[in-house]
Amino acid sequence: MLAQQLGKEFIDADEYLEHKQGKTIQDIFTDGGEPLFRDIETQTIAELCRLDGKVIATGGGVILREENIRNLKKNGIIILLDADVDTLHKRIHEDTKARQKRPNLTNLNAYEEIEFLLAYRRPLYDRIADFVLNTASMSKHDAVNKIIAFIFTSVKDLKKGNRTVEYRGK
Repeated sequence: MLAQQLGKEFIDADEYLEHKQGKTIQDIFTDGGEPLFRDIETQTIAELCRLDGKVIATGGGVILREENIRNLKKNGIIILLDADVDTLHKRIHEDTKARQKRPNLTNLNAYEEIEFLLAYRRPLYDRIADFVLNTASMSKHDAVNKIIAFIFTSVKDLKKGNRTVEYRGK
């Protein structure tokens, strides 16, 4: 939706990775675990970040490697679509594609894993995001409009090195 509104091409980094590898993320995890997946993900992000004028969606773990953060920031802005654990769990549970695609990263149940990963990753998200948008009670249309407003009013500030982050309130 966002890419369409901006007149840009949308690339889902995970789908791009799967297509290029000829394997699903689940298969990559089975073959070499998370380390192999993160290596391939890092190569994919480096490649995608050399492209101009694209809207790129990444998985939540992309921020685990500093190289990915540098590449993403080099050629764009980083927008975090945030939500609470309950909302994330519900969205994943209701999305068959996401449920099938998303590998287990821990031995925890789905809800506890989301809770654990979010707590672990939150400081990284906070450090790197140029814009944080709490989407827990927001329609996709409203989220897109807020992001577009941010892009058009704040990009010049980001170019100067100023960081803008929206309040996460409900």
